[in-house]
Amino acid sequence: MGCNSCATSTNGQPKGCKNNGTCGTDGCNKLTVFDWLSNMQLPANMEPFNAAEVRFKNGRKEFFQNPENLTLSIGDVIATEASPGHDIGIVTLTGELVRVQMKKKKIPLKVEALPKIYRKASQKDIDIWQGVRDKEADVQKRSREIAIRHGLQMKISDVEFQGDASKVIFYYTAEERVDFRELIKEFARTFSTRIEMKQVGFRQEAARLGGIGSCGRELCCSTWLTDFRSVNTSAARYQQLSLNPQKLAGQCGKLKCCLNYELDTYLEALESFPSTETKLLTEKGTATCQKIDIFKGLLWYAYEKEFMNWHELTAEKANEIIELNKKGKKPIALEEYIIEVSKPEKEPYSNVVGQDSLTRFDRPKQSTKKRRNKNRNKASEVKTEAGRNPQQKKTASPAGRSGNRPAKKTGNPNRNPKLPKNE
Repeated sequence: MGCNSCATSTNGQPKGCKNNGTCGTDGCNKLTVFDWLSNMQLPANMEPFNAAEVRFKNGRKEFFQNPENLTLSIGDVIATEASPGHDIGIVTLTGELVRVQMKKKKIPLKVEALPKIYRKASQKDIDIWQGVRDKEADVQKRSREIAIRHGLQMKISDVEFQGDASKVIFYYTAEERVDFRELIKEFARTFSTRIEMKQVGFRQEAARLGGIGSCGRELCCSTWLTDFRSVNTSAARYQQLSLNPQKLAGQCGKLKCCLNYELDTYLEALESFPSTETKLLTEKGTATCQKIDIFKGLLWYAYEKEFMNWHELTAEKANEIIELNKKGKKPIALEEYIIEVSKPEKEPYSNVVGQDSLTRFDRPKQSTKKRRNKNRNKASEVKTEAGRNPQQKKTASPAGRSGNRPAKKTGNPNRNPKLPKNE
């Protein structure tokens, strides 16, 4: 997503609108929703939903009623009701899609109970709002220094000023409960305003700060993900992933939310697989499962006394052996159920030019001196071969130099004739 001003400069570098998430067109903001009902007309005898969705700093969104029936559109800067005073936000949704969003977030559809929209922001309101937002970085730095001086085990991750500069909200994360009563008193003396402390989780902190994930894309929590569901290590086990906390954890320090995306598909595929703890009983011996491949539908079994030799079986064949064991029967061996797959004679892909070699750039380049020496050696070899073969020497030598035959003169004989000598 990008707004009209989020283009590139002349040298190809990203220019950006430099509004830090407060772009007027609302095209490059976090959690932007496309109003797909904007071009549709309401049915007859149906009143429009008199509410709007307003976004504040980062991804904080709230719903407000429009008692004055103001003509609002996406991107308008408005003044909304706050406690105390008023706040400045940007309209992100209007109309019937606000009703859908409220149902999705399980908010009662009572417009009268929502806070009010006062007016469209004037230039004075916008100047005050931009002025206090410019001070947020300095306030955050000073607040962290004060918290360290008090010895509190907390991290102030973000600071948000109210639009009329009457209140400051400090967002912090902490492992345990923190007694910050003295901290609030010093904040009030230092910043001369009303103080509010809000504790957020580590996932919410990552959503507010944003960043780039290990996949190379922006974090899901800062772009579109709004509900944070619990993620367990069992999700990694079902997907045959190594239980490495450094690879499974995101920037928030918790397990990645994307582990739940394909979990249902894996669970559905595993329904046709036998349990890995089930042993196969044969006359040759008891076999245990060593490995499974969900995509290919294969399992590898090994006898208890021959763990080095693995036998490849399909899920259907393994279930067939288990059914025989339940009936009290034992097959002779696992080798009877192995299906030999004929491999193609020619590989569909081969490393022709060595592009798959990891050390192809580690070979040292030949110096120019070695190249010159090679060329000189080749020239000397050609001369020695010509000296051994005289016929080759005659043909190789130019006319007039070998002394066999004088060079034939060409041109006009009358031009510059030689006069005979007078006797």
